[in-house]
Amino acid sequence: MLKNIKIKNYALIENLNIDFTDGFIVLTGETGAGKSILMGALSLILGNRIDTKTILSGEKKCIVEVTFDLTKYNLKHIFDELELDYDNECFVRREILASGKSRAFINDTPVNLQQLKNVISRLIDIHSQHQNLMLNSTDFQLKIVDIVANNEKTNHEYKLLFDDYKKTKNRIVSLRHKFETETAEKDYITFQYSQLNEAQLTENEQDDLEKELNIINNSQEISCNISSILNLYESEEFGVLYMLKKSIQNIEKIGEYIPHTHGYLERLNSSLIDIHDIASELQNVLSNIEFSPLRKTEIEERLDTIYSLQQKHRVASISELLEIKDSFEQRLSLITNFDEELSKAEDEFNQIEQKLNIVSNTLSERRMGVAQQISQQIELMLNELGMPNAKLEVQFSPLSSFTEKGADKVEFFFSANKNRTPQSISLIASGGEISRLMLAIKSLTATSNLLPTIIFDEIDTGISGEVAKKMGEIMQKMAMNMQVISITHLPQIASKGKSHYKVFKQDTEEKTETKIIRLTEQQRIVELAEMMSGKNPSLSALNNAKDMLQLTQ
Repeated sequence: MLKNIKIKNYALIENLNIDFTDGFIVLTGETGAGKSILMGALSLILGNRIDTKTILSGEKKCIVEVTFDLTKYNLKHIFDELELDYDNECFVRREILASGKSRAFINDTPVNLQQLKNVISRLIDIHSQHQNLMLNSTDFQLKIVDIVANNEKTNHEYKLLFDDYKKTKNRIVSLRHKFETETAEKDYITFQYSQLNEAQLTENEQDDLEKELNIINNSQEISCNISSILNLYESEEFGVLYMLKKSIQNIEKIGEYIPHTHGYLERLNSSLIDIHDIASELQNVLSNIEFSPLRKTEIEERLDTIYSLQQKHRVASISELLEIKDSFEQRLSLITNFDEELSKAEDEFNQIEQKLNIVSNTLSERRMGVAQQISQQIELMLNELGMPNAKLEVQFSPLSSFTEKGADKVEFFFSANKNRTPQSISLIASGGEISRLMLAIKSLTATSNLLPTIIFDEIDTGISGEVAKKMGEIMQKMAMNMQVISITHLPQIASKGKSHYKVFKQDTEEKTETKIIRLTEQQRIVELAEMMSGKNPSLSALNNAKDMLQLTQ
């Protein structure tokens, strides 16, 4: 259930912190007191779109945080699916920045809006007057049927299959389209592939050839430089090797007199070995350098082939040419193996279609199986709400193809009076009738859906008197299994609440603020009396309000 709401810097609310009880809660207040502001703040927790204009003037951000008590509800699996921490108390927070950015948290873990909606939709349902309009939607009507039929698991299974069904169907269409396109270009594709294949390109070939050609083109200069180095090393009188050997001999003689100079011998011998090795390796390099006009021609012709292919295909490397070759090969393979690929895709499609048909039939059977239950229970509640002749029919019609929601069209047909054939709700139901019908539906789905909390935002539009009293009694019954919060203008409903909260504006010299308080019993009597007869109620009105409260407790 909704245990606490904290709102900071939202519209006319600077700082609000209010605890709620369980059971049936009523919330009242004069028009313009700020009930819509409270609902607007709560809508942020639902993941609704933000409006930075609602941030309190001069502030950088607003924060809405709600606490839910989940002790009586088995909802751990929802949190596990989203890898969120679970506890008996769930904290949901949304922060709106003046820049327009927002952040959402569940139990102090950052979540995206879709994750927020997934969790909140299982914790609370806020019924606004806008939802009365949704009743005209066949999608909304289908959702009602699925809730009563407990089709969540079957719907999930159907949706997974339907997604595969669409993907496979699109793949078949794509295969056929590609086959037609590629067949028309078969000669072109074959020629391009053959040319690249015959070139027998290898990954690092271009780099190796360019390096080798560079050496051939500069072979004379390279040979001269190496010969010069070798001459410096190996000259009999002035070469580096000769000088090092001579130095070693002289150090050995000095060592007889200055012992610590023996250390120089190791370093000189090491240098002698290194220089000797370098000279040997340079000699090998020199012996391998050869100017070959034939090899030069071979390399230049090969590079011309590579450059020509790169220019033709507008790429700069052999790896890109190899990718193009693979692409042409795949396109040829598609043409060659089209029948096999298509047959495989069609077999997969047929298998998915069979499974989808089975699950679709299961959905249809489950939906039709609750149609009479829905009609009977709603008609029974409408009878209590002053519509003894109301009739609701849940009609099904098969669709010609699978849709995301199944293969059924579901539509509610309604009649409020005798001798009237039920028709589409959008055509015949009045505002007061829609309010009563929606309450009956919410009462029915709440029982099936096991939501912790439901909020009715002025669901009593267009009703009064005895009907309002009956509406309050139905909400009282609903509150035996869940927390029900009703925002109402009617004393008949307000008197039914287990606890009563009032929204009001508080004016000071500096500002106007929206506040909310829980009323004491005496304050409730005054509030109900004012709802019936206006400000400064008479003693008679106060007594009537007191009697009304006593009758409902």
